[in-house]
Amino acid sequence: FPQSVMVWGAKSSAGVGPLCFLRSKVNAAVYQDVLEHFMLPAADQLYGDADFIFQQDVAPAHSAKATSTWFMDHGIPVLNWPANSPDLNPTENLWGIVKRKMRYARPNNAEELKATIRATWALITPEQCHRLIDPMPRRIAAVIQAKGAPTKY
Repeated sequence: FPQSVMVWGAKSSAGVGPLCFLRSKVNAAVYQDVLEHFMLPAADQLYGDADFIFQQDVAPAHSAKATSTWFMDHGIPVLNWPANSPDLNPTENLWGIVKRKMRYARPNNAEELKATIRATWALITPEQCHRLIDPMPRRIAAVIQAKGAPTKY
């Protein structure tokens, strides 16, 4: 693509939530703003009053003390996530699906790219999300059993 954009998207085993296109580098304050204005409404939409566990990688903005405090203040448990484990991350697999669906798209600028991403994201079904997230407890258990060594996943 001639342009690139930074995007945050909510997903759960129940489906996808809204996308947030970011204009600046993501620091803890920017990330907490995304959580407040995109993740919380998405969680309400996807889970209602049901409890959930939030999963994120260990990017500096995600692992900042202020971000940890934000999650504690909002009563949201966060799954501890090992560094350098993109193969375990359902988000990576979901973006892989989006990229494959977009392979023939030819956006000419950032706005067209955003529109293409939005349209493609809207095609992601709850069933696809469920297939990505449902096996996570087994995958995590396999990594623990292998003491961090490679697994069949």
